[in-house]
Amino acid sequence: MANTPQAKKRIRRNDRRAEINGARVSRIRTFVKQVELALAAGDKDKAKDAIAKVQPELARGVAKGVVHKNTAARKMSRLSKRVAALG
Repeated sequence: MANTPQAKKRIRRNDRRAEINGARVSRIRTFVKQVELALAAGDKDKAKDAIAKVQPELARGVAKGVVHKNTAARKMSRLSKRVAALG
């Protein structure tokens, strides 16, 4: 258990950040899932709309430090490739 005021404050801060960052990651996963559902349905228009929403979310995740830059690039690349292969 933390004894110093600084350590106690750090624990409070870490808890708040973990909640915020968890919500961010969850939001990104939701947007990625929407693209994958559109791909599974074979709906290219819907997939294109969904991928346009994923891109800024991933970029925001990278900027905020919850997703690694290369991870975001890899996800975008793979999703874009699958959307392009639809039609």
